[in-house]
Amino acid sequence: MSERTTDGTTESRFNLPNMLSLSRIVLAVLFPFARTPTPQVVLIVLAAASDFFDGWIARARHTASKWGALLDPITDRVFVIVALATYLFIGAFTTGEYFTMIARDLATAIGFLVARAVPSLQRVTFKARWAGKITTTVQLLVLLAVPLAPALVRPLVIAVGILSVWAIIDYTIALQRARAAA
Repeated sequence: MSERTTDGTTESRFNLPNMLSLSRIVLAVLFPFARTPTPQVVLIVLAAASDFFDGWIARARHTASKWGALLDPITDRVFVIVALATYLFIGAFTTGEYFTMIARDLATAIGFLVARAVPSLQRVTFKARWAGKITTTVQLLVLLAVPLAPALVRPLVIAVGILSVWAIIDYTIALQRARAAA
């Protein structure tokens, strides 16, 4: 299977950046079985590295594509949500902390579905924004804090809550601007 990249060339959907994105699904499947800090940290670091390198390689090789742009945030969310659910299940998070951690993800998922249902928004291209990237980075820091520095979990969760509000507002404004320009 192939698709057109952002520079107009044709590229396999199974290129290196997309395979790196897909690796986060495998890491997510493994995460609930990581019962001690070392494997948890290794899986989180691998997920973060794959998230960084998939985008970097796609831009450097000019293989960025709509498929990759969709795959990347989905696999990010799958990994983070599985890790968060695992931590919730073992008691490392309260239910409130869990929902604070996923609030931005729920809001953007709902926003995406609404945008796809509204005809005037169907042509809008969704792109990663700095507010979302920073929120994801702090989410990953929370995941690392659970096994490495539990005392930092609560303050970092609060930071994720604040950053999530910023990201939701930022994405909403970007969507409104895109709609006005369409």
